[in-house]
Amino acid sequence: MKTLDEKLIIDISKQKDEPKWMLDFRLKSFSAFKKLDNPNFGPKLDIDFNSINYYKKVGNNETEWKNVSCDIRNKFKSLGVIDAEEKHLSGVTNQYESEVIYHKGKDELKEKGVIFLSSDDALKEYPDLFKEYFNNLVKYDENKYTALNGALWSGGSFIYIPKNTKLDRPLQSYFRIDSIALGQFERTIIIVDEGSELSYIEGCTAESHSANSLHAGVVEIYVKKNAKCKYSTIQNWSGDVYNLVTKRAIVGASGLMEWVDGNIGSKVTMKYPSCILLGDYAVGNSISIAYAKSGQILDAGAKMIHIGAHTKSNIVSKSIAADGGTANYRGTTKICESAINSEARIKCDTIMLDDNSISDTIPFNVVYNDSSILEHEATVSKISEDKLQYLMSKGIDETHAKELLVMGFIDDFKKELPMEYAVELNRLLKEI
Repeated sequence: MKTLDEKLIIDISKQKDEPKWMLDFRLKSFSAFKKLDNPNFGPKLDIDFNSINYYKKVGNNETEWKNVSCDIRNKFKSLGVIDAEEKHLSGVTNQYESEVIYHKGKDELKEKGVIFLSSDDALKEYPDLFKEYFNNLVKYDENKYTALNGALWSGGSFIYIPKNTKLDRPLQSYFRIDSIALGQFERTIIIVDEGSELSYIEGCTAESHSANSLHAGVVEIYVKKNAKCKYSTIQNWSGDVYNLVTKRAIVGASGLMEWVDGNIGSKVTMKYPSCILLGDYAVGNSISIAYAKSGQILDAGAKMIHIGAHTKSNIVSKSIAADGGTANYRGTTKICESAINSEARIKCDTIMLDDNSISDTIPFNVVYNDSSILEHEATVSKISEDKLQYLMSKGIDETHAKELLVMGFIDDFKKELPMEYAVELNRLLKEI
């Protein structure tokens, strides 16, 4: 399905057997997409929309791995996804190309009244709840790629955690692209009700091809009063993927939202996880790394909008640039007039592993009252020659010495990851 027109959108909606309001929403989003230009900030986006396969379904949504085709099952097995499900997780959603191909939750989810479904299934099984939270935080016409997601969304997760509920283990979604020049447009909605807690893990990988693919996801998270949500991502897209994602959370009184965001792969990434701190004493945290190598532009960061009084935010951004790559921090922190006695802190650290790489810190920070505090610290430096020589004097070769220094540089980030993802991050950094 490479022709991006109204017929394609109607066909997708018909295949999914969607209600009329969703088809109308898709067509309205497509109309906005055609009118909107690329963002006027960040990397240049040179996407040939005529070359992308916008929808590819491979199999049905299964609840047992034995029913998934052998090739796909072996792919997820080799990625460690199946083993992680059995050992560490309360439930998983695995998306392959355009659709979820495997979804399963442990018995505790049903016992505690948790809703954990693919977004397509949630639209069918909980239409009123889905419609209540869909397209509220991230509007379809915010930018060209939220509009494209609105027109073509497929897959993703829908999660509702009832009041005063805590899960023993995280939930996870894993997104895989294998086809050449594929577009993937998942839509994820998470509601953590009052007094509840959720840890959610997201993994992303793709097969490498000569033609560019496009990943344009949208995530909307609602953290209610006294609730907590931790959203951990390790992105390892191949070097031909444009990764253009909009992630946003709204946080109620005394709620906590934590973004843990790892950006390792892709050709171009533009991603800025956001928190709207609406309730008094709400807290938003973001800790991230971006490791850009040759041919990569990673433009990432975070946004914190303080509305409630006594709110707090903390952004820690670690960037690594090597072999001519570009790793930028771009972020916004805004303390509104109503957010009295609030605090915001931003810390951006970058290390350069050669003379050809690029890194910029591009903040927009503003405070609209006199009782609040905003601090921003940024450092850019080359890898320490003294430390490098010291390690090499102990018999460690230069490559492994640099690896050790990089691992030390991102130690704070690794501590925030679930154990199995920290191990995976170590492996990925050694490979690149």
